[in-house]
Formats: sequence, structure tokens, C-alpha cells
Amino acid sequence: MTYSNITVQFTDTIAEITLNCPEKRNPLSASMIAEITAAFEEVAKSDALGVILGAQGTVFSTGHNINDMLGQDLASMRTLMHSCSRLMQLIHTIPQVVVAKVQGPAVGAGCQLALSCDMVVASENASFRTAGGSSGWFCFTPMVAVTRAIGRKRALEILMVGDPISAELASEWGMINRVVPAEKLDEETRNLATRATRGSPLMMGLGKQAFYHQIDLDEGQAYAYATELMASTGTMEHPQERLRAFVEKRTPVFHNKRGT
Repeated sequence: MTYSNITVQFTDTIAEITLNCPEKRNPLSASMIAEITAAFEEVAKSDALGVILGAQGTVFSTGHNINDMLGQDLASMRTLMHSCSRLMQLIHTIPQVVVAKVQGPAVGAGCQLALSCDMVVASENASFRTAGGSSGWFCFTPMVAVTRAIGRKRALEILMVGDPISAELASEWGMINRVVPAEKLDEETRNLATRATRGSPLMMGLGKQAFYHQIDLDEGQAYAYATELMASTGTMEHPQERLRAFVEKRTPVFHNKRGT
């Protein structure tokens, strides 16, 4: 597929999706959302083991494009918001691990996009912000990603106050995985993505999808679900190869990619 707002590159086992409208500060326009969605769908069908989601320029994303929303009727607004929410959920359902590489401010839906990724590496120049009620429009959908990343009190502060949260504070609060010097951002993000894709691609994909399924279940339901998965996957070739390798004191070899 040919993209106008993003670039997609496959290097070794990692796919890189990059927002590429730096002159506009990478707004999540309707066309941008459609292209990012298509790119993740493309990657999901590929042999890539992981994805790095980044952006060109000094800003990760300022969120929705105002021109897409100004003067729109309810049907049009619903279409836009549903497409955005579908993208965020798609990131959780594809089998590949997704690591956000945030080099600058991530605002509103841009903050939502970064926090929807499985892991986040941020430059010391990055910040995270939702508009807050004082802006005149509460960040209802970014709220979903924020409240699943940190505790309630801190989430409410971010959502209601509307001030930017520095990368250092975001790391301290558990919103992101780590903060690195700007010149190390590419290297450290790829390093994390590479280490998160070691081993069995099948098990990593199942593990990621299981994480998002069980996280909001109560403890009994979560254990019932995870116990059945543990038992049923234990008979598959990849876990059995891991057990054989342990007994035989060798490194396991996973011949296929996402097969059994």
C-alpha cells in the first residue's frame, strides 16, 4: 500500500511505522488514522515480530486534526471517533509487540496513541498531556488509555488539570517504560523491541493477547482463563521444545514462526 501521511519500513524482524507530517505536528487526521490502521493490519499479516511506532519532527502528535471536527454533525463525529478507537484496540489485538518511540510532546489523542502501545520509550524531550476540562472538551477517549496506564489519582490529575507531564514524571508514575537521552532514543527503542521479541513468536503473540483479555477480569476469572491457556498451550510444539531443550541443556530452536 502507498502511504501519504506515514512511512512503513521492515528491518530484520522489526517493522517501523512512522507518522510523517512533521510540518503539521503529526495530527491524527481521518486520513492519518486510516493509514496507521492499514499499516498495523499489514504488519499483523507479515513475518515481523515487533513494531516500533514513532514520528518525524519535534512533536510526536498533537492529537486530532481540528479541521476534521469543526462544524461536523453527530454522524460524522461518531465515524471519526470510532475509527480512532478501533485503531487503539487494533494495537492490542495484533500478535506483534508494539513499542512507542516518543521524541516530543504527545497531546490528546496523540497521548492516547502512545499509551495504547504495549511499551513506551520516551526521549527526555517528550511530554504527555490531555486537554483537561478547562479546554472546553474533556478527553473522554484518551481517558481510556490513561486510566489503564496508571492509578486513579494520578490519572485524574492528568485528565482534569491538563498540564503536560514530563517524560521523567511519566516514568516515575508508571505511564511509560523508560526515559533516555534524545540521541539514544532510536537505539534504546530498537533494543527494547528486539529483546521483547526473543523466543517463540507464537507464545509471544498469545501472551500479549492473553494479557489484555485477563487484565480487567476479576481474580477468579483471570486465573480460570490463564490456567486453561497454560494447560492447553503446554502441549504445543514450542513449549515442548523449550522443555526438551532445558532437559538436554541446549538452546531451544523454534523452527516455524507463528505456527503450533
